[in-house]
Amino acid sequence: MFENKIELAKYSNYKIGGAARYFFAAKTVEDIVCAVEKARAEKLPIFTLGGGTNLLISDAGFGGLVLKPEIGLLKAEGNLIRVGAGVQISELLNYSITKSLSGFEWAGGLPGTVGGAIRGNAGAFGGETKDNINEVVSLDISAKIPKIVKRNNAECKFGYRNSIFKIDDPSASSGQVGLGPKEIIIEAVFKMKKGDKKAIRAAIEEKIAYRKARQPLEYPNIGSIFKNVDLRLVPKKLHSEFKEVIKKDPFPVVPTAYLISQAGLKGVSFGGAMISPKHPNFIVNALGAKAEDVKQLIKLVKSGVDKKYGIKLEEEVIYVE
Repeated sequence: MFENKIELAKYSNYKIGGAARYFFAAKTVEDIVCAVEKARAEKLPIFTLGGGTNLLISDAGFGGLVLKPEIGLLKAEGNLIRVGAGVQISELLNYSITKSLSGFEWAGGLPGTVGGAIRGNAGAFGGETKDNINEVVSLDISAKIPKIVKRNNAECKFGYRNSIFKIDDPSASSGQVGLGPKEIIIEAVFKMKKGDKKAIRAAIEEKIAYRKARQPLEYPNIGSIFKNVDLRLVPKKLHSEFKEVIKKDPFPVVPTAYLISQAGLKGVSFGGAMISPKHPNFIVNALGAKAEDVKQLIKLVKSGVDKKYGIKLEEEVIYVE
């Protein structure tokens, strides 16, 4: 049932990571249940893999089961779209264009899968995934017999780059994957509104072009390494210095890229990894980087920004070890 010794680098946007002891791509809910039961019978830790867009996978790989849900449902129901967790964000956007459904244009160019975006409440350009969520369906695998759970938006407890699926997931802590997440997202219902097809396409393409111009997409990367800094957590004495760069994300934040730049760390490299001169909140795989190279730069950035501003950065990246 499981594949053995599958190299995880090919499933990561970073192109970094060793092999998984076992790997399984699940096409249905029944596949997921069978995989979880088998993994538990063998006392294997489980990691649920989405699009691999915000993961730093250990050079040693993962010694358990990497479970990749590939549920590809896409179905319009009036102004709603029912979407499988394995659907790429780009696929959902293209589908919304064909159905003339507006409201998700802010996600143009956002990488990864729907399941991953929901789990981390992915956001950009002032929008967040939670803004479009009507319902999320998950599989609770914490009980002896897995069960389907349906939640409305409020019940998902969305926060800044967070949700109940992340809060209750032991794998959200660095390397502490335990015997697997409590729940696995299966599908979701996105609320949209009728719009003009050409206008929707143009808005999405505008966001994609913006990303290409300002982000180092020419290198393997996993997007922003650190969360932007909530202005409420910034010492008052620094507010005047930051007033020209404060933006909404969706609440007032100081861009971490600015802090890293001001700390003089743009372009600094370690091994094959580099802090992007184009967008300093990206650490790119410039030349066959290893996970340890990236970790060293993460430590350097956190130390440098703390030393200059007394601000402690928090990673967005998930460590798989």
